[in-house]
Amino acid sequence: METESAKTTSRSAVEEHLRRLHQPAFGTPHALREAHITADGRHVTVTGVVLDALEGLPRTAVYTAEDGRLVPVSAAHGSAHGASHSPDGSTLAFVSDRGTPHRFQLHLLAPDRLGEAVAAPAVPGSVEYAHWSPDGRAILLGVAPLDADLAGSQGSATVGTASPEPDRSWQPLVETGVGGGFRSLWQFSLDTGEVRQISPEGVNCWEANWCGPGHVLAVASEGADEDSWYGATLRLIDLADGSCRELYHSDVQLGVPAGSPDGATAAVVRAVCSDRWIVAGDLVLIDIATGRSRTAEVGGTDVTALQWIDADRLGFLGLRHLASVAGIIDPRDGSLTEVVSTSLACGGASPLPAGRFTTDGSLLTVQESYDLPQQLVLADARGERVLASTAHPGTDYLRSVAGTARPLSWVASDGLEIEGVLCTPEGPGPFPLVVSIHGGPVWGYRSTWSMNYPWVPLLVSRGYAVLSPNPRGSSGRGQEFARQVVGDMGGADAHDILAGIDHLVGEGTVQPEGIGLMGGSYGGYMSSWLVTQDTRFAASVPVSPVTNWYSQSLTSNIGEWGNSFLKADLAEPGSAAHTRSPVFHTHKARTPCLVVAGAKDRCTPPGQAREFHQALRAQGIESTLLIYPQEGHGVRSHPAVADFLTRALDWFERHMPARP
Repeated sequence: METESAKTTSRSAVEEHLRRLHQPAFGTPHALREAHITADGRHVTVTGVVLDALEGLPRTAVYTAEDGRLVPVSAAHGSAHGASHSPDGSTLAFVSDRGTPHRFQLHLLAPDRLGEAVAAPAVPGSVEYAHWSPDGRAILLGVAPLDADLAGSQGSATVGTASPEPDRSWQPLVETGVGGGFRSLWQFSLDTGEVRQISPEGVNCWEANWCGPGHVLAVASEGADEDSWYGATLRLIDLADGSCRELYHSDVQLGVPAGSPDGATAAVVRAVCSDRWIVAGDLVLIDIATGRSRTAEVGGTDVTALQWIDADRLGFLGLRHLASVAGIIDPRDGSLTEVVSTSLACGGASPLPAGRFTTDGSLLTVQESYDLPQQLVLADARGERVLASTAHPGTDYLRSVAGTARPLSWVASDGLEIEGVLCTPEGPGPFPLVVSIHGGPVWGYRSTWSMNYPWVPLLVSRGYAVLSPNPRGSSGRGQEFARQVVGDMGGADAHDILAGIDHLVGEGTVQPEGIGLMGGSYGGYMSSWLVTQDTRFAASVPVSPVTNWYSQSLTSNIGEWGNSFLKADLAEPGSAAHTRSPVFHTHKARTPCLVVAGAKDRCTPPGQAREFHQALRAQGIESTLLIYPQEGHGVRSHPAVADFLTRALDWFERHMPARP
């Protein structure tokens, strides 16, 4: 293919598709996340993801819901997110980079007064989140230095992604082997108007929240590099004397810390994880005074979000199979009240369920499905009330061409039931099939708008069925199910996907001669791996893949994670680092591959895509390599998105065309 994509018929069609979808919503939210509501239900805010044109990355802005509309709260320049009201509802806090791009700082606004938000004193670095103290007199700030890595789910690269000054552009990239700077915790006092660092030096705080007004819970580690997160422990920081002690540790990962308002109980989610910020697992409660811990019963739900409603009620959201679940537990006796269980996805742009409870137990969430644009919903005992929606003529257009989605289950070769979502065009089959494989591997599909990936409705609109499978290792089926991928990446989970394809061929839904693969991150790995294990595939598009676990472990910012999930020893010849690396098996491949990467990806560096491309070419297999110079982990900005979608669509239509 050409270095620059030509204005082909496909490119024009894809650009028109994106224009019809997004242009009607230019300047307004096309996606929602971080829904927040005050305890009394009076004030509602949400972060909107906004495209002003099909150029660059979208910005984010803070909105409130009024009379069924989303009304902007933050200024139109720069980005803002993470808005929350003080416990008494008198002050709104959010973070914004309106001062300096990519450097987010705390801003405060009195909702009942006219005027613009006022910036709090600046902290060094960029504020990733802000949490009010239970008494409303302080705000906890999680601060990342500008050279700290972003998680893979955030696009990889670094926190401060602004370009260097022209006269400094010659300077080398310097790495010392200790990662970026340390993430720290700061406290802003409303009484004094001052900020101060509260986390100890030499402790990297990945995520934190209050535990009563005088203590903070932090998921923290001694190392600041991304690999260090996987071994982080839960620590308690005393604001009075600055002491920091370990409260809880686990053989797997920890996230979503939350302390009770009275400071008596800590809650945290314990889960086997493959990506920071994507945590779905068991709810652990810890008595602060004694240090004793116990696992709470949450009705078979993989917990993804926590909120103390008061000292005696802990609200949670999570996944149970393909459903979103919300409930409230009493930490004293463990009693459980389920508030919501729905086939709709709850959480918004977050890949996992999230929401906020009010004092009376009502729940504010962002709901969506494959054919339902995101909407802000308040659910209580009387039912559900839609406060605002992102629906517009562009979403009407997408619904008209995106076919339908249905849940699907099949039986793997060992008898285990596997689930997924199948999207099909209108009309009778059989259809050519593209299997869209999720990242992680510990993540999971639900019925979401566009199935999280823009290529899904685009492919369906062109006559392809798309299967989004949740093989073993996915979230929503408990920790035993998730753990089955550890030490076996590309093993039983690969056979789960093949069994799903066999099921669809057997029922006559798909054409056996027209089957393709596509996926990003771990989905990119699997889209590379499967073509070396099975010759049935007509085309594959691996995106941000891992293809050589040896070089991945020595070039990625999460190389140690890969070794631990493989249970591989690089010094041991013939270990899983060799047997499960696609580049060492390309002699068995027959499938044409379009291999895609971002030049700024620190999670799965672009060398992984290049190695696979060159290994395929050495075997005489057709392969094209795409490396987007301004992209990180995945292709996210315009016009690169249009170019990528065009090339992927052309690849499938060339090698496995659908009927007109």
